Amino acid sequence: MFILVTGGSGSGKSEYAENRAVELWGREGRLIYLATMYPFDQESHRRIARHRALREGKHFTTLEQYTGLKNISVPLGSTVLLECMSNLAANELYQPGGAGEEAAAEIRAGIQSLRGQCTHLVVVSNEIFSDGIPYDQETQRYQRVLGEINRYMAGEADQAVEVVYGIPLIYKGMENKGKP
Repeated sequence: MFILVTGGSGSGKSEYAENRAVELWGREGRLIYLATMYPFDQESHRRIARHRALREGKHFTTLEQYTGLKNISVPLGSTVLLECMSNLAANELYQPGGAGEEAAAEIRAGIQSLRGQCTHLVVVSNEIFSDGIPYDQETQRYQRVLGEINRYMAGEADQAVEVVYGIPLIYKGMENKGKP
């Protein structure tokens, strides 16, 4: 199963995605947390520490992959939680060694590769498109890339969920409605 989980900052999307991954895992195969946030400042270190604390006791094995998603190898039959697509897109666009202008294509190839290796894939992404604020050209470029990736994932996913105020709104995969 491939699940896309989106939501705004502080929406509860990470907790929801972690719980879905643990539920899907069911202790069969490996449970992998694929971390994409590059720790470049104190704030990122704090956010990483917070997410590690939230995962404590949930049996995740953490792998860090900041770029080159298609190059990662996970054991067949694993359940993978990728947190978060927004960071991966920024890394591919702006990090040295990232894909730059080919970021969206690179990430699509990575998603396809992961789907071929794991039994379940849960991807967290941010909803950054609804505030109506005019942004500079570079931010708009980032939004276009992330939007393209999110649309691709929503099209491919078995289930697409937006978490708002901790409440999951299921847009695709309604046969699973009511499950946490």
